[in-house]
Amino acid sequence: MSRADNTWDRRYAQPEYLFGVEPNAFLARQASRLSAGGRALAVADGEGRNGVWLAGQGLSVLSIDSSPVAQAKARRLAAERGVEIDLAEVDLGDWVWPEAAFDVVAAIFIQFAPPPLRSRLFAGMCATLKPGGLLLLQGYRPEQLAYRTGGPPIAENLYSEDMLRDAFSGLEILELRSHDSPIHEGQGHDGMSALIDLVARRPLRPAER
Repeated sequence: MSRADNTWDRRYAQPEYLFGVEPNAFLARQASRLSAGGRALAVADGEGRNGVWLAGQGLSVLSIDSSPVAQAKARRLAAERGVEIDLAEVDLGDWVWPEAAFDVVAAIFIQFAPPPLRSRLFAGMCATLKPGGLLLLQGYRPEQLAYRTGGPPIAENLYSEDMLRDAFSGLEILELRSHDSPIHEGQGHDGMSALIDLVARRPLRPAER
């Protein structure tokens, strides 16, 4: 998502939260895997619903997005929920991912990225995890094109199990699941959806085993 593209600014400019204010259901189901006091990165976090929830679990959160309009709403949501998050306006096309900096990376519906950019984002997410850190990712499968209940209408931007398994071959895959389930996340995601969930862990360095 580039700052040259203000499409997202326009989408987020409405008073309501485009994707609601509650966390993504898949992310919320991972609460038992999280440890308070760790650092979390919320990728393309938009209006902040997921970053704010992570902060509520006791994590120190960096919420990144390209839209200042969305981040203003994220800041407001954090204040309303009584938590603090750090916000950074970034263009993920050229952002430098800090090496081994986060205990958790949450990447929820980041399917604005075509394959070349997606490859760079996935590599960055792997690199920015600390050894033992968790990647929590949910996206849409190609079958979502028939549901038309959210996500991009671009087949190449969508995920399959084989693609994710290959992209994250350097991580230990703890959960990889395809399913059709209803989701209700504001106006943006609403209805039966073709979903794919990934939970993966960066291996510990050999000296720490």
